[in-house]
Amino acid sequence: MTSLDKIIEDFSFLDEWEDRYRYVIELGKELPDLPEDKRTLQNKVQGCASQVWLVTHASGNPENPILTFEGDSDAHIVRGLVAIVLATYSGKPASEIAALDALDVFGKIGLVEHLSSQRANGLRSMIKRIREEARIRAAA
Repeated sequence: MTSLDKIIEDFSFLDEWEDRYRYVIELGKELPDLPEDKRTLQNKVQGCASQVWLVTHASGNPENPILTFEGDSDAHIVRGLVAIVLATYSGKPASEIAALDALDVFGKIGLVEHLSSQRANGLRSMIKRIREEARIRAAA
């Protein structure tokens, strides 16, 4: 998976929205497929127009576990957005995830303003779900 720093750097070289759009789709293609048995109703993100699934894994200190995520979508561009969200959050302590708003990252790379309102709402739903789960696990 591409690191967040690499994604931000790559976006800095792309001036045209079409190039950025293609890059997001490429990031989605790099995302490993989520196995069918993880494409469950429980893992499905509500509030997304496309189908999106997120799976959370916790390890380390139970009071502030390191969270890693798997995700997938049935739409190419959304799969790319999932890849950026996972690059933003995966591998960090729950407390750090709870405090980090990935929308800031999407704003920094100039993506939010180019998303349709449905996609932007879906993105917010993904971020909200990850941060809520992190808050619960950090407080456990």
